[in-house]
Amino acid sequence: MARRRAWGMAVVTALAVVASFAQPVRAQAPVIEQSGLLPTGTLPTPGGANSMLGPMPGGGANLGIQPGRDEMLFGGRVGPAAPRVPTSITMPGGTYQGPQRMVRVTAPQPVPVPQPLFYGTLEVDERPEDMGPPNGLTLDQAIEIYIHQNLNLRALALELPQARADVVTAGLRANPILYADSQLVPYGTYNRQRPGGPTQYDLNISHPIDYSHKRLARMTYAERALMVMEHQYQDAVRRGLDSLYTAYVDVLAARRTVQYARNFAEGTGAYLRATTTLKRRNTLSSADVEQAQAESGIAAVSLLDAEESLRKAKRNLAVLLNLPPAAADRLELRGSLEDLAPPLPPEEELVRFALQVRPDVVSYRLGLSAAEAAYELARANRFADAYLLYQPFTFQNDAPYGTKSATSWALGITVPLPIYNRNQGNIQRALINITQSHVQLEDRERTAQNEVHQALAEYLISGRIATDIRNRVLPPLKRAIAQRERLHREGETDVFGYLNQKRNFNEKAKAYLDSIVRRRKAMLMLNTAVGQRILP
Repeated sequence: MARRRAWGMAVVTALAVVASFAQPVRAQAPVIEQSGLLPTGTLPTPGGANSMLGPMPGGGANLGIQPGRDEMLFGGRVGPAAPRVPTSITMPGGTYQGPQRMVRVTAPQPVPVPQPLFYGTLEVDERPEDMGPPNGLTLDQAIEIYIHQNLNLRALALELPQARADVVTAGLRANPILYADSQLVPYGTYNRQRPGGPTQYDLNISHPIDYSHKRLARMTYAERALMVMEHQYQDAVRRGLDSLYTAYVDVLAARRTVQYARNFAEGTGAYLRATTTLKRRNTLSSADVEQAQAESGIAAVSLLDAEESLRKAKRNLAVLLNLPPAAADRLELRGSLEDLAPPLPPEEELVRFALQVRPDVVSYRLGLSAAEAAYELARANRFADAYLLYQPFTFQNDAPYGTKSATSWALGITVPLPIYNRNQGNIQRALINITQSHVQLEDRERTAQNEVHQALAEYLISGRIATDIRNRVLPPLKRAIAQRERLHREGETDVFGYLNQKRNFNEKAKAYLDSIVRRRKAMLMLNTAVGQRILP
């Protein structure tokens, strides 16, 4: 009877203690959990928990033993003196090395069918460039849609709320341990002829004490790591916009090619009609008419090919903007290939601006700060937690001896003696990681500077090439075409001389189109290199 009463009191006390600790999480501080290590250059497994943003600059912190993970035993008692919390959900992680890529064996791809060379598919028009319909999609609107609708960016953006969800998990404090036991339980019963005991029933509560402030160090490291991740996402947007720029300009270039091809088709049609009229007057031969018919057919085929290329370019842009396939063919742009940019600031100012605002450079700079926080965390992890033991209830059963049973309480603390530095290797690793982060930051800054130099040089040289072709190459060729056409009409030269002269001009016109497309892409590439929209 006394034993049942003792266990009833123990259970009631245990429930009261558990209820007293069942409080809402109010004092949780931000730390961040990072994913496990993956081989460099791999892609994320669908549905996996690995970050899609790649390796974190300044990462690699070894977070040591979480509070309550030393698995120490109090006084040789049965049962752990630490919570059974999985380390993976309570430790902010170290480096993530980029996402896993599935290795698949693919069938050999067929060799592409060579495309025929169509001469005379372009014609430079003196009229102003067609900017597209007034309600067409501008580049600014495309950027806005891309940032909010692109599926890849939306997937990458979800890394941030996942990280913030991990912050809550990683910031949880270690729970105290409720431990009950019974000691000196006899095989049979104790009595005066067979003394022993008395049987004892204990209820214990132990709580880890982080006296070396490991949790505060983890909080600092985690906050800085989260800032790094945010800038990694911004850099993913920067690099994604570079792909959008290319797709947008490809549509403008394809549209211009269609315009040129249509002009050429109209021109060859008029030439065919003129040649047929001259044949009726016996000025030209039937061979001239047949050659004109062939050129007209080439122009028609080239126009079809240019229109299909435009549809393909629109579909590629629609994929980036997450537009439905049906909307791709109806997509119209409002933009120009011509250089309408204001004068650029000096090169030194562009480089300085890039080093200040480019998110990849900023992420490495923040990664250096995270590496320094990781060093402080490694130092804090030198010391294991102390454990405070509170034993609110002990019942000693003296009933076998005919005496009154007793209850008592106890208080104790267990402190691991820091005779050995248990984190020497991690501290040394963290110091090396700081040096490594300095080197990575310097490399990233030099890479950014070089990209600005290269983009600016490409912008200047492509502009010079386009200007020279338009002003110095095309005008004399157009005059030569007019002279050849006049000589052909007067019968002083055959049709082949005129067509070859026209093809020569169209080859240079194609070079001019390529040069203005190259310059337009160089303008936008400079935006990517600087990390800011400085050119329209």
